[in-house]
Amino acid sequence: MIHSILDSTTTIVAPATAEGGAVMVIRLSGEDAISIADAMFRGRTPLADAEGYTLHYGRIVDGERVVDDVVVALFRAPHSYTGDDTVEITIHGSKYISQEVIRLAVKHGARVATAGEFTRRSFLAGKMDLSRAEAVADIISSDTEWSHDVASRQMRGGYSCRLASLREQLLRLCSLLELELDFSEEDVEFADRKELEQIVEDVATQLRSLVESFRLGNVLKNGVMVAIVGEPNVGKSTLLNALVEEDRAMVSDVAGTTRDTVEATTVIDGVRFRFVDTAGLHSTDDRLEQMGIERTQRAMDEAHIVLHIASVERPVFSAVMPKSGQHYVRVINKIDKVSTCESADAHLMSAKDGRGVEELKALLRSTVDTATLNRSDVLVTNMRHYEALHRALEALGDVERALRHGLSGDLLSEDLRRVLHHLGEITGEVTSDDILHNIFSKFCIGK
Repeated sequence: MIHSILDSTTTIVAPATAEGGAVMVIRLSGEDAISIADAMFRGRTPLADAEGYTLHYGRIVDGERVVDDVVVALFRAPHSYTGDDTVEITIHGSKYISQEVIRLAVKHGARVATAGEFTRRSFLAGKMDLSRAEAVADIISSDTEWSHDVASRQMRGGYSCRLASLREQLLRLCSLLELELDFSEEDVEFADRKELEQIVEDVATQLRSLVESFRLGNVLKNGVMVAIVGEPNVGKSTLLNALVEEDRAMVSDVAGTTRDTVEATTVIDGVRFRFVDTAGLHSTDDRLEQMGIERTQRAMDEAHIVLHIASVERPVFSAVMPKSGQHYVRVINKIDKVSTCESADAHLMSAKDGRGVEELKALLRSTVDTATLNRSDVLVTNMRHYEALHRALEALGDVERALRHGLSGDLLSEDLRRVLHHLGEITGEVTSDDILHNIFSKFCIGK
């Protein structure tokens, strides 16, 4: 059965924590959450008689059978995550107990929640805007200090406040321009054109800053992609294993061992790096090797950093053209094979015995400029937001051109409304069921 995304009356139930720990939480939320919980919970007093923000010890029962000893947390509407009455039941971390509690809740009138439905209800109830709701998923999936920090800032509303400030300025101008339409016969201007130009310029500067922040924000959220490239048998796979400190790539003295890309990740000083070991760059008639080299080229195109490796036995770097904005790092490997080695433009190391590995990690980390960030900076990490900001900036460009050509207030107002529309797509003032379904379907069931 498919439930409407706007269905906020049915009481829903789902695990709010993963199975396998000592304890886990089952969450009930909706109009009948308390009565459904009372139908299977036996404590000192019924939950219906209890105040919100209280804990209750008791048992979950199925008739005369005791399912588990539990602690129940009670939250009364509207002071809950979803804005509805909510009951969170802490049980022992057994898959069987979890299934029994959910079965009993369904038996008494609840239904199993869909992915992201608790957070979706929170959004629909006005407890948070859409960008903050998306940050909930980001904070759950964060696995480094910086990805967690960026998601936390967004969830606490820093990003939303920045957008709200921009929308407020634009709405005020839009209102003044539209007021002029009511007095069009009197040829008056309520919106001073010089002030309008200045505000549009200021908003455009802020939008460009947000758009440009996506490169760093995306890296902090999804990891810095590093393409390890070079000729066959220069030690690319050995280097990958040394960087992530585990054997992820097959190592052999036979040239061309790696014919496909191999990916592994590690965290360096709070930032996740995604290393991609690629097929060796060389001329070949072997179709399989050619396919591997084509994948190497794709990895280089997508990478934030191109790590170009040569061997000390042949310290020659084939022609590699990094793209604009990419970092390009040269490394001479296998220095364990010689007594001395010098290079002015390449990092010297031995992936085999570990010499220079930590220094290379520090060099890679230095390419991600988090040192200039402070805890109040707003970074765009979401592709949907990035695209909406791009469209808003393009619409604002139309406003700037209209102002330069002295176009009428009604045309200016129409362009400003387009800017507001695109900003509203980010926070949820402008949305659709399809967009909401796409966003919340990526959440885990219990969130």
